[in-house]
Amino acid sequence: MRHGKKDNHLGRTASHRKAMLSNMASSLIIHKRIETTLAKAKELRKYVEPLLTRAKDDSTHNRRIVFSYLNDKESTKELFGAVSDKIADRPGGYTRIIKLGTRLGDAAEVALIELVDFNDALLLANADKPAKTRRSRRGGKGASDAAAPVKAKAETTAVVAEGDDLKVIEGIGPKIADLLIDGGISTFAQLAASTPEAIQEILEAAGPQYNIHSPATWPAQAQLAADGKWDELKTLQDDLLGGRESAE
Repeated sequence: MRHGKKDNHLGRTASHRKAMLSNMASSLIIHKRIETTLAKAKELRKYVEPLLTRAKDDSTHNRRIVFSYLNDKESTKELFGAVSDKIADRPGGYTRIIKLGTRLGDAAEVALIELVDFNDALLLANADKPAKTRRSRRGGKGASDAAAPVKAKAETTAVVAEGDDLKVIEGIGPKIADLLIDGGISTFAQLAASTPEAIQEILEAAGPQYNIHSPATWPAQAQLAADGKWDELKTLQDDLLGGRESAE
């Protein structure tokens, strides 16, 4: 009996299970999403999410601990680079598991596990959704009193809307977005008008850890976002991700 034993051994020895989860975690970090069985996806989530939390604090100690789990230089570099920037403001729940049905042959449950902050299509869809508002059916004084906070909230929203969400640009995470805003780039139009060299100077001034980022495509992406061409932006970002995966 296995009372109280919550870990799924996946029918493997301890060493085989550890090596398999290490390889799957590296693949997830590099490709941002992988397809596997539901049981493996659930175990992988428990294996990789503590590593993602450690990556938010870029220190030598954390890099050594993460490398002891991944045993791969490229995935460790990617984790402490682009991935850590994207998940900097997320308190947890970095991965999402989507069930895909059963596999032909052995009827095993198949699932897709992905990094939440790298699903650009879903992020853009959420950004396009209008804000939900509650309307009261009652009239009279109560309705007029409720109109004042709504008006104040609308004015506040208008002030916030002066800056664009630069994080929808592929390669820009929360940390880099803050650096660009501090450097005077807070809208898609300003980013589109900037040169990759000028953007690189802002990153280099922030520290050597940002030298791994390439802003070559950021102005082109920002121009599409400024023009409201979200479909073309999504196509461009898919091409960039596809080219990166083929290069790796």
